[in-house]
Amino acid sequence: MAEAVSDGLPQPQRRLAVFAIALASTMGTLDVNIANTALPAIARDLGIAPATSIWIVNAYQIASVASLFTFAALGQLYGPARVYRLGVIVFILASAVCALSHSFVLLIGGRVLQGIGASAIFSITPALYREVFPRAQLGRALGINATIVATSTAAGPALGGFILAIAPWMWIYAINIPFGLANIALNRALPHDDRNDGRLDVPSALASALGFALLISGLGSFARHGSAAVTALSLVVGAIAFGWFVVRQTRLPRPMLEVGLFRISAFTLAGTTAFVGFAAQALAYVSLPYFFQRAFGATPLESALLMISWPIMLGLTSPLAGRLSDRFSPGVLATVGLGLLSCGLALYAMLPSHPATFEIVVAGAVCGMGFGLFKSPNDRELMMSAPRELSSSASGVLAAVRTSGQAVGATLVAITFAAFGASVAGAAADAAIAPAAHAALWLGCVCAFAAMVASGSRLRLRGR
Repeated sequence: MAEAVSDGLPQPQRRLAVFAIALASTMGTLDVNIANTALPAIARDLGIAPATSIWIVNAYQIASVASLFTFAALGQLYGPARVYRLGVIVFILASAVCALSHSFVLLIGGRVLQGIGASAIFSITPALYREVFPRAQLGRALGINATIVATSTAAGPALGGFILAIAPWMWIYAINIPFGLANIALNRALPHDDRNDGRLDVPSALASALGFALLISGLGSFARHGSAAVTALSLVVGAIAFGWFVVRQTRLPRPMLEVGLFRISAFTLAGTTAFVGFAAQALAYVSLPYFFQRAFGATPLESALLMISWPIMLGLTSPLAGRLSDRFSPGVLATVGLGLLSCGLALYAMLPSHPATFEIVVAGAVCGMGFGLFKSPNDRELMMSAPRELSSSASGVLAAVRTSGQAVGATLVAITFAAFGASVAGAAADAAIAPAAHAALWLGCVCAFAAMVASGSRLRLRGR
């Protein structure tokens, strides 16, 4: 990396670079769930079954996860800004393919390409922030990023519904094109990249992609109660492929994933904390809509509004937490945040049969405040504990632990629901939703507490 950017970009170049990264992150995050609202309309227009339409969402997510380490490695070789620019271009072209699709196969192909483009953006973003901002302001930068992700996540379903109210479903993808073209122009403000020696290890790239894709799809199949044989085969083959990938990294002179990063205690503990913390988040995010709609009789829109206090407080807290992590111990902030998250999930789990709206909103606000206080400082700790020359690899690990934690959390919801008899249709399942959701929320509370313990162990290490 050029010496000129060794401690951040000068103003106003930094401001333009941040705006460019924020715009691309917004597009990528919105497209994770903006299509959910449009699935019935897409299924009707393309003549496919509602169950089949779920692959419009799954294709994006699996492609994104499967290519995370590949793009992180490419960022290490060619520079994060160069890989990021490529990801934006791929995302725009893929959005055009989706908007022009008149068949299910073409739409799925476009969504796969979108996921690949988004992966290049997400896997590189923390590394870019490390180059754009001075070291002393990295927490502030990651707080900005957390706010963008939280706001975009909350806005996705509502924006999708608004677009469908005034235009055909194709426009949920076409809207990316003008913003993407503007982003290409803004990307000129990103730092200059120097090419490093080495080349991508193709067998490692294929093994990591296969391992991630099969593990995530296997967990998804388990959550959907798919074929036991197919689920088991996906999980076993995925685990073997990913295990071979990890072993291979220890034998390469220039590995695709720097396994040595996990010898750094602060890095490993921050990664573990992130994995368990995001599992706790997913346990709540997946179970709460069922809880509100089936136990309380809320409509999907009412359910979304009941949950909105979480992302709102997350968006408000993250920038402050990021700034604080530049001045105070990120481990302390993250540990306190996870304690609040655990308390918020306990408040959700203790909701009575007919709770007041105020009780639900307070529980969500406590969760959002806790998660916001945890995420930015923990991200900063993970990124800053890695050597600067390994920023792209650390960035890929951060994206991977977040995604895999969310997948595990969703699977734990499915296991909990099945244990309570709420995994099949019928009146008995409806009656089991409330206790099953309560149990899933208590499990999320336990996960948040476990993440708090993992985070707190960093403080003991520093005290020695």
